[in-house]
Amino acid sequence: MAAADFAELLRELKDRSGLSYGTLAKRLHMSTSTLHRYCNGDAVPTDYAPVERLARLCKASPAELVELHRRWVLADAGRGKKESGPAVVPDAAPAEGVREEAEPAPLEGAGGDPEPGPAAVVTDLVRDGGPRPSVGRRRRFFMAGVAVVAVAGAVVLGVRLSGGDAEGAGGTRGAGVAASVRGKEAGSGAPSGTGSLSASPSVSPSASVTASSSSTPSPSTSGGERPGAAAEDSSGAPPLTVEVRPNAWLDPCSQRYLIDREPARVSPPPVEQDAPAWVAAHGAVSSGSQFVQVTVQGTGDETVVVDGLKVRTVQKRTPLAWNDYAMGYPGVGCGGGVPTHYFTVALDAARPAVVPEAGHADFPFKVSESDPEVYYIDADASAYDVSWTLELSWSSGSRHGTLIVDDKGRPFRTSGNNGRPAYEFPLGGSAWQRAGSSPTP
Repeated sequence: MAAADFAELLRELKDRSGLSYGTLAKRLHMSTSTLHRYCNGDAVPTDYAPVERLARLCKASPAELVELHRRWVLADAGRGKKESGPAVVPDAAPAEGVREEAEPAPLEGAGGDPEPGPAAVVTDLVRDGGPRPSVGRRRRFFMAGVAVVAVAGAVVLGVRLSGGDAEGAGGTRGAGVAASVRGKEAGSGAPSGTGSLSASPSVSPSASVTASSSSTPSPSTSGGERPGAAAEDSSGAPPLTVEVRPNAWLDPCSQRYLIDREPARVSPPPVEQDAPAWVAAHGAVSSGSQFVQVTVQGTGDETVVVDGLKVRTVQKRTPLAWNDYAMGYPGVGCGGGVPTHYFTVALDAARPAVVPEAGHADFPFKVSESDPEVYYIDADASAYDVSWTLELSWSSGSRHGTLIVDDKGRPFRTSGNNGRPAYEFPLGGSAWQRAGSSPTP
């Protein structure tokens, strides 16, 4: 159903644009048959970036962009569940003379599915007076029991030693997604511990979500230090997932990057979906402003309240003395609508805050598995080079906690660009040139 709703909106946008499948596919750098499958509901894109580009080519409104992203999140989540469903294997009939065992009790502390104890494997295998298994068969039963004991011991030992940090991956997609979310939860009543919050980069382009639980929330700090993580208890991970795109673009003309290279060593500007790789290859830093997209979705039927977003300044420095490169092409019309949940942050302020754009709703918002929310944060800097993170606070019943949202375990980074040499790439040109100069013939 979610995939059908997603495809329906895609078809509406495509039909309204008046463009053919072939024309759209060529502009999106994909095959016509692939675009047909997306619009017919036969397939769901694994990456949202081409979907957003298609919507912009079809002149989608800001509200339609938000709704399209919401439907894609649901369709993608539904596909994941379908593919990851367990295979059904018919139970083998018990051998004659051997009675089936009663359901054994779970191993204490292991958590998860109960495992049969070695005694249940080795003993009580035959009916009274029935034939006994052969010596070789009894030996196999005994070896199975020994293996079960070894596995159970390893599980219990791992549970007792897990202590400080518990990390798990989840929830984001898209080539442009390169962010991590770590959290601490209060209200579970579990004893707290401490541990490092530095996270290694994800092995996939998905954002990672790590949840920790404690009896009291750890204090938030700034100046480069992060709150301590606590041991995870039986309450599990937070009831929501967070997807972050640190290199989203409001529109190409508004996006700029500072790079410590001369123009001859800088590649032409990328399209938005290729921006993360382009930024990483050039060591680029967002110039003047950074547009971050945060998608929040519940993991179950329960409603989760997103109470707010806070900005934590990690460090302020003198603006980078690098060259300033614009992503848009001069002379080409730009301009996208303002998204539904649109917030601004003045990073130069002594205490930066997430402020809703005029006419837009402010926190709190409610999310669930079937009703995600997308927040757009436009953070600007002119007087400083600022490293910063976001803290997302949530609550659900008696549980509440905070998720630290950053860029792959590192703070977001945005630098002022006042007085820096500015360059642009003419449409159809072959090299960068100083902004405002005449195009090179």
